[in-house]
Amino acid sequence: MSKRVTSFIYCLSLILSFFSFPSLAQNFSLSGRIVDSESGEFVDGVSVTLRGTAYGTTSVAGGYFEFKNIPEDRYVLSLTLEGYNRLEKVIRLKNDTDLGDIPLVKFGASGSGQALQKTIRSDNIVRLLNERPNFIGGNMVYGIAPEPKKLEGNNYLDSKWNRASILLYRDQQILEGFRARYNIVSNMFELMEPENNLVSVMPGLRIQNIVWIDSTHQVPRYFVNGMDFLDEGVPISGFFEVLVDGELPLMRRTEAILKESNYNQALMVGERNDQIVKRNTYYYLKGKNVIVIPRKRKKFFELFGDKAAEMEAFANENSFSVKDPSAIFQLFTHYNSLFPGFKPLMDQLLDGIDN
Repeated sequence: MSKRVTSFIYCLSLILSFFSFPSLAQNFSLSGRIVDSESGEFVDGVSVTLRGTAYGTTSVAGGYFEFKNIPEDRYVLSLTLEGYNRLEKVIRLKNDTDLGDIPLVKFGASGSGQALQKTIRSDNIVRLLNERPNFIGGNMVYGIAPEPKKLEGNNYLDSKWNRASILLYRDQQILEGFRARYNIVSNMFELMEPENNLVSVMPGLRIQNIVWIDSTHQVPRYFVNGMDFLDEGVPISGFFEVLVDGELPLMRRTEAILKESNYNQALMVGERNDQIVKRNTYYYLKGKNVIVIPRKRKKFFELFGDKAAEMEAFANENSFSVKDPSAIFQLFTHYNSLFPGFKPLMDQLLDGIDN
């Protein structure tokens, strides 16, 4: 009898060890190399942690870091070093992962006088493009459809979810791994984690800059908080899209306006439903002041200062109308290209209105 019991225990231990073996195989390594976003040189001494866990290390010997034997899970990788923007990135660890070069951005990396901080300009745009989701079969999430025959349109700048990098005011922290959309009326950003589709809401006043990859055109679009600028001496609520950066930035602000129904029941004419109409206004930035683009031709060219005559000649050569947004975009692009260091944000003007 004792031999049978011993044999049974031995077989049971083999079975248990067999079923426990796969759990050991679910631990992976996570590594990467931290570099300066401008110089490309490695950065040692960066505190690297997986937020909410006991895992932590420091980049050494050429900016490298590595975690070994990490359980499969979702983590938030946090990189911190004095003098640099803190970077946080969502990681879904499913196998041994090498993140490659991770750019860290110094405080004050933006050029003076530019509307858009280089922090958000340079932040992982290539990675955002390369990691864009496959927009087939439900990955492109649209806003909630308006109630039929009552209200047409929505309050979103773009009702689709766009992969984004976000620069917060607090600690100059950068958030990655989210998709975002912006409610113009409430000045709120909705952020979705693609792994689990959980949505959280963040007030616009917490966000300094945001760049997202437009899911229709697959190009980056850049937005800055109006609180950093002045309109007739007063800070502005809401966000501006930076269309042309440089010596004289061109910016655009989109407003959502409720247009009430004007339907005449007796005559059966007019619009039956209320509508949310989106309208763009174009501005140029002078110092901290945003100023509406003049619609009169003479006033328009005066804003280019000592290059006014040159700019007017360029407009005449190309038959540009100063009332056409696309022409305004081309003129500002040309003007800023006359100064060293100019890099265009986009090749052509996108409509920017999503109804």
